[in-house]
Amino acid sequence: MKTVVAAVILSGTAILKSHAQTNSINAFSPYSMFGIGELSTQGTLPMRSMGGVGIAWRSSSMTSLLNPAGYSATMRKSFIFNFGVEGMNIVNSQNKYDTSGNKTGMAKNAKNSINFHDIALQMPLAKGLGLGLSLTPYSSVGYNMTTTEQSDDIWGQIGRVQYNYTGEGDITEVKLGVGWEIFKNFSLGVAGMYYWGDIDRDYTAFVKNDIVGVGNYSSTIGTDNYSVSSFKFQAGLQYNIIANDKRMLTVGATYDLGGSLRPKLTRSIYNDDINSTTVTYENSSSQIRLPEQWAAGVFYQDARIAVGFDYVYQNWGGRNSKISEQIYGGYTVSYVNTSTFKVGIEYTPNRFDVRHYYNRMAYRLGFRYGGYYQSYQGEKIDQYAITAGFGFPIRFLGASAIDFGVEFGGRGSLKSVNSSISNAKIGLIKQQYIKFAIGLTMFGEDYWFVRPKYD
Repeated sequence: MKTVVAAVILSGTAILKSHAQTNSINAFSPYSMFGIGELSTQGTLPMRSMGGVGIAWRSSSMTSLLNPAGYSATMRKSFIFNFGVEGMNIVNSQNKYDTSGNKTGMAKNAKNSINFHDIALQMPLAKGLGLGLSLTPYSSVGYNMTTTEQSDDIWGQIGRVQYNYTGEGDITEVKLGVGWEIFKNFSLGVAGMYYWGDIDRDYTAFVKNDIVGVGNYSSTIGTDNYSVSSFKFQAGLQYNIIANDKRMLTVGATYDLGGSLRPKLTRSIYNDDINSTTVTYENSSSQIRLPEQWAAGVFYQDARIAVGFDYVYQNWGGRNSKISEQIYGGYTVSYVNTSTFKVGIEYTPNRFDVRHYYNRMAYRLGFRYGGYYQSYQGEKIDQYAITAGFGFPIRFLGASAIDFGVEFGGRGSLKSVNSSISNAKIGLIKQQYIKFAIGLTMFGEDYWFVRPKYD
């Protein structure tokens, strides 16, 4: 039994549950059990309410979180401040299978969470030259899974053996960049991003009820702490194909260099029985790398309509092609390249309407579809989101606003994958979620910078 428990713990964690274990409880998302967890959707709330578009969105009154070239649009004698909070309800569903691969039922659970999403500041440095600074979550980890050994041999000789896997933590991105309008209608931007954070992953294995009553059986407790501290760089451009008093059509593109996250791993393993307790510590550097990213977009806007489309490609598979995590029972988690498509629209009936406030409001709608950056036993995971939102101007003809957004989306399916060393099945997770967000955009206009005079 000692060998069995150690093999379970040291071989890694299960995606949702091991092939022979059928009871699982996941507190947030089992898909965050590997790598750096689930990636956050980037962009301000107006961008996220339009499916996440923003590579070519050029605005003098909204922070440009997705493309540093947009910093150059900041008006002189002004500044832009943005803050957002986001809450989510997520429901996980999974088919359960016995040791023969027969479906035995379905497990479901739900979880609520709330956190800040972005803090951003943008200001002019000179005519056609702007600076941007932002703080946003990049990825998050949160899960709590319990599995029970269902092997007849273990049940007959030992009793009920239970395994528990938990994890939590996040990685935060700080971005600082400048954008420069080199000549009329053409801008370039560069930004440096710093990533930091801690991820804790714990796992235990113990005999829950010893039916034999003889012999010594170890309880194994393991803790992994990943401490991240790394830099990467981004370059972007924007070009106005059409730019006049009535309308603007802009194309944009960005390139992210990527690079190693250089996480420092501290591992503690405790093997505890009646005779002894053994503690080991191991410090090492993981090889996981952030992907190279190419993104391109087009954005049209006039006094009433704004429409955008973005395409984003991330080279997760190429950068991490030699990395795979083996799950107990013969299941492999690997990194794959991803493509994401985003489209969004904003409609403002009449921003100059003095009488009717609702005509000055912005109404937003969007859609996003793409792939998750990990595959499970060769099965790729698709994900999608439908978004909507409203922008409430704070004062007439002002650019400051309070924004509300909602997003409904999903990830994965109820498919199953087979073990590479047996015919046992493991059920994948189907996730459905709904997010609610509120954001504040403050646009400091000329009068903020006028020094008062007193007689």
